[in-house]
Amino acid sequence: MGKKQLTQSSREEVLKEADKVEAALKKEPKIKQSARVAEGRVYIASSYNNTIITLTNNRGQVLASKSAGAVGFKGTKKSTSFAASRVAENIANICKKLGMEKTEVFIKGIGAGRESAIRTMVNQGINVVSIKDVTPIPHNGVKPKKVRRV
Repeated sequence: MGKKQLTQSSREEVLKEADKVEAALKKEPKIKQSARVAEGRVYIASSYNNTIITLTNNRGQVLASKSAGAVGFKGTKKSTSFAASRVAENIANICKKLGMEKTEVFIKGIGAGRESAIRTMVNQGINVVSIKDVTPIPHNGVKPKKVRRV
């Protein structure tokens, strides 16, 4: 196997590496518009596997987007209501940075994080003007099979 060589790094090099690691951890979320936005929309897509929350302005241009996977949850933990509340906290912080006063909430899907995401946004101090459910509902079903001819 051979001998292991130990290299001694100076204190300055260790501090530089520590600064790089801290900078990577404290990376700010990218917000596409730095200008102040008074009103906006929050779209919550909650499925059985994940919760995705998107923040847009009134024209529908995406300002920020977060999901349970992006916040740090993996596997089946992404589908929990706790994960949805953490995602909502992150979006609420971004709303505060943008100076957003009023938000409209649009919910889509049937996951566990629907209600907890809204409750968290309200508890964080975001003024929710309206809540609308835009879950797609089938309203005629599939075309039936043709009659079998013998």
